[in-house]
Amino acid sequence: MKNKQDQEYWTKRYKEESTGWDIGHPSTPLKTYIDQLTYKNSLILVPGAGNGHEVEYLFQKGFRNVYIMDISKIPLKRFHERNPDFTASHLLHEDFFEHQGQYDLILEQTFFCSFVPTKENRNAYFEQMAKLLKPLGKLAGLWFDFPLSDDMEKRPFGGSKECYLKHLEPYFKVHSFTNCYNSIPKREDNELFGVFIKK
Repeated sequence: MKNKQDQEYWTKRYKEESTGWDIGHPSTPLKTYIDQLTYKNSLILVPGAGNGHEVEYLFQKGFRNVYIMDISKIPLKRFHERNPDFTASHLLHEDFFEHQGQYDLILEQTFFCSFVPTKENRNAYFEQMAKLLKPLGKLAGLWFDFPLSDDMEKRPFGGSKECYLKHLEPYFKVHSFTNCYNSIPKREDNELFGVFIKK
C-alpha cells in the first residue's frame, strides 16, 4: 500500500476511538436509497466504509456482491466479527486509488470529505470513481454542504454543490443532486444527496 501516511492516520483514529463520523447505524438517506434497489446481483463497492453500517444493511437485505473497502484493517476486522458470514474476499484492505475492479454501483458516505480538499485530490477522486464503474454505472450518496475553511487538518472537509459539479463534470452525468431532505438531525441542512451516471 503506497499511502502509508493515510493508513497510519486512520488506524490511529480507530485505535483511539476518535470516530465522530460513525453514527452507529446506516444513515437515513443511504438506507432510503438502498431500500429502492431491487437488483440483488449488482456489484456494489463502498470505499472508505469504516465500520461499514451501510454494507451490513445491504448484506442483511440480500445483496451478496457487495464489497467493503478501508485503508485501515481495524474496521474491517470489526465488521467481519459482526458479520461472520460475509465473504472474506469482499473485505478489501486497500488504498482506494490503487484499487482495480468494475462495479455497477459505488456508494459514498463521508469518504470524499476525508481527503485534503485540493483540486488535484478532488479531481482524482472522481476520475478513480469513473474508472471503477462499468459503463452507465452509478455513484450515489452524500456530500457535505458547508463552506471550506483554511484549516487543512480539520476533517471532514466541506464544499458546495457548484464546487463538486465542477470536479465531477468530466466523468459523470448528473441524474440528481439536491439538498438532502432526510439527513440525521446533526447533519440537517449540511448534506447533498447525489446520483451520478458514468459518462
